[in-house]
Amino acid sequence: MTHVVEIVTFKLTDGTSPEEFVKLSETTEAFVRAAPGFTHRQLSQGEDGRWTDYVIWNDMEAAKDVAAQFPQQDFAPALMAAINPESVEIRHEYVLWKMTA
Repeated sequence: MTHVVEIVTFKLTDGTSPEEFVKLSETTEAFVRAAPGFTHRQLSQGEDGRWTDYVIWNDMEAAKDVAAQFPQQDFAPALMAAINPESVEIRHEYVLWKMTA
């Protein structure tokens, strides 16, 4: 089976601290964890201030279904208000090779 990775990169709005954003992101955990096809998720911040939300799904259908449902969730308005909308880039890619420890 080929997994699908969802890669979302963005910058935060002025005045949103990294600590605040991590707490907002944690409010999405129950929804994402319960979604059919969820495998793995991690959130990182680069030295340039750009963030990456990296989620692995079992297949493209699962990734797209959750992406469509995400904005309607109770946590979405606060989370989205912390993200600069002009900076958002979303990609879905097939995992073609994987190496683990």
